[in-house]
Amino acid sequence: MAINAYGENVATYGTVGDTTAAVADKTALGKDDFMKLLLIQLQYQDPTEPMDTEKILTQTSQLAALEASDNTKTALENLTNSLGSAQQFSTIAAIGKRADLGSDAIAYDEGSTSTFELYFPEDAYTGTIEITDGNGDVVATMNIQDQKDADGNPIDTHTEGVWQFTWDGNDDNGNAVTSGIYHVNASYQNEANQTNTTRVGAYPIESVRFDSGTTYVKLGSSYVPLDNVVEVY
Repeated sequence: MAINAYGENVATYGTVGDTTAAVADKTALGKDDFMKLLLIQLQYQDPTEPMDTEKILTQTSQLAALEASDNTKTALENLTNSLGSAQQFSTIAAIGKRADLGSDAIAYDEGSTSTFELYFPEDAYTGTIEITDGNGDVVATMNIQDQKDADGNPIDTHTEGVWQFTWDGNDDNGNAVTSGIYHVNASYQNEANQTNTTRVGAYPIESVRFDSGTTYVKLGSSYVPLDNVVEVY
């Protein structure tokens, strides 16, 4: 799968979920704690020398101010959560539009194969995929017609949608390339024999998922954090 503009492999985002448990902060005293302290103070005061009324009023005023501050904090937190939820659900409007990860790169490990996906916005009848290195030199070329289906039959036409390809890691001379970052771009001919281009890293948004406060969009076969998308059009 593609590498985004931050150098991250988006295939690692296929599974979402966070099992981290929130830990309560026990270092700060709340209004309930101050109320308990005040009641204990009143309970154990000397009956012959009761607490000064002015001091009691001062402490209760402080308690009331603390409670008002807590209520304000809670209201602001609720407002923030509401705004965050509204912003998340506004992402649903992006379904069907195309998202760009800002990179056409894939990662290759020597001795293995590399699988990547290309999106064809229309039927592609013929075409060539170019794999280049970091210097922009063409390392390998692939014909989109060379791909076979699950039954081993050649795929003559790639209909509109996302298609998966596999590169064996060999260059055009049959030599194995070294591990590294490579770039994938393709040109294809449509039904009218017009030539158009596509590349790794640009796919339609198929769905949106919300998980633990993070918004994910489905691009191809992977779910990617929305923050990694650099453009939607």
